[in-house]
Amino acid sequence: MAYALLSVSDKTGIVDLAKTLTKLKFQIISTSGTYQHLASHLKGVKLIPIQEITGNPESFDGRMKTISFQIEGGILYDRKNKIHLKEARKLKVPKIDIVVCNLYPFEASPSIENIDVGGPTMIRAAAKNYADVLILVDPRDYKRVSRHLIKCHSERSEESKKVRSFANAQDGKFHKELAAKAFYHLSFYDSQIGRHLLKEKFPKEITLAGRKIKELRYGENPHQKASFYLEPNTTSPLKNIQGYWGRQLSLTNLTDINAGILAIRLFKEPSGVVIKHNSPCGIALGKTLDEALQRAIEADPESAFGGVIVINSPLDLKTAKVIFKFKKDKRGLIDIVAAPSINNEALELLKKVRKSMGIYSFGEIKKDVKEVNWKWLIGGFILQESDNYIEKSFNSWEVVTKNKPTKSQLEKMRIAWKFATFIRSNCIVVVDKNLPMTRGIGTGQTSRLRAVQIALKQANTHAKDGILASDSFFPFDDCVKLAAKSGISAIVQQGDSINDDLSVKAANKAGIPMIFTHHRAFWH
Repeated sequence: MAYALLSVSDKTGIVDLAKTLTKLKFQIISTSGTYQHLASHLKGVKLIPIQEITGNPESFDGRMKTISFQIEGGILYDRKNKIHLKEARKLKVPKIDIVVCNLYPFEASPSIENIDVGGPTMIRAAAKNYADVLILVDPRDYKRVSRHLIKCHSERSEESKKVRSFANAQDGKFHKELAAKAFYHLSFYDSQIGRHLLKEKFPKEITLAGRKIKELRYGENPHQKASFYLEPNTTSPLKNIQGYWGRQLSLTNLTDINAGILAIRLFKEPSGVVIKHNSPCGIALGKTLDEALQRAIEADPESAFGGVIVINSPLDLKTAKVIFKFKKDKRGLIDIVAAPSINNEALELLKKVRKSMGIYSFGEIKKDVKEVNWKWLIGGFILQESDNYIEKSFNSWEVVTKNKPTKSQLEKMRIAWKFATFIRSNCIVVVDKNLPMTRGIGTGQTSRLRAVQIALKQANTHAKDGILASDSFFPFDDCVKLAAKSGISAIVQQGDSINDDLSVKAANKAGIPMIFTHHRAFWH
């Protein structure tokens, strides 16, 4: 006689699965909550309460119910081992060929009582013995498994009916797939418990938990496959990403949206950014969202071609018209537009801009970030504290020159510093003298002087009286001299170089106020 053990917290689809198992002549064993649920929906079907198998009542508020020799033995013994078969008969261990189990909802409600013990024990036993036992942990697999079982049952020949276990007649590859899924499920579950209990940023051993959200169009290149995962209980706006029109997301599209969110999440004011290859080519603030986006595009319209637009406020019709006008006047194509939300009028207009332009929303941008983030390496990763010091660093700023920045300059310097914090290092930003927008960005350079040259060249005449920000210190005075030659009116940089005196001297000679942040803002 073959048994199926059903013990689930999430009851989705369990009744239909039980009906299929009953038709296939499985005896169904179930625990209290699952038993009551099935009994109320399966009239006339014999269900076996778990205590009839274990010989013990469910005890200690349900902490003990499935853990027993009879249950684990019935799952684990090897159906192909004659000694095991003999022992199973002697000990009257039931032949449990199917285990259906999902766990207490720790992710939704982290608590000691929601740490499942019996469930993981059954799952691990069934997954280890996958050659003989089919393990199901995901309700989304029920229909697929039901079809598989029915097909295998109908196709069994007279010879295969002699097989001692029904599960042995199943496809080994299919069993193995479900077992692997079960082990990943346990690892995902346990990793959350470990984080909840320890609260340590850098434990000796760690598992990164991720749940697959969607398959991507491709990875960095069309020949690379990719999928998108999110951590449990994340506050990331990417968990709410929703497409309305145009292209499906690739890795580069998604990482560009992510970079855009990072670039503008520090601002309460309406702000917009155009991203290319994970770096901004234009960032701006405005009194209105359309004004901010117009400035972000204007900062570098050439680079904006084929870019990704990300904004921090709901996308309205006026803002959509900025994108429409960019296409009409400059023949400027945008690959992706992403916003917290998009109203219907704006959406209908954007659909007319470009057939393949992806239009996405991602909900509210939360200012808080996780305590740690990770960087991929070959064969591993690095965990690091998140940089939450950007605004706090303003308190450590020091004016190091004879000339002090004006109130207006100081405001622009703070904006420029925020802009620089999520642009690829080495990074130099030139901000307009009057407007809160970039005029030049030197990014991803191995030479800081070269980053200055690129930013100033891009800014062109807008460099005059503009603000220059550097995400780290100037190793020599050549950067300050070059900035002065282009007419920069104020500089904000990290400082703390052995050649600081030379840079301060050059700034004083040019009459440029300069601030040291005493804080580096690398981003790679």
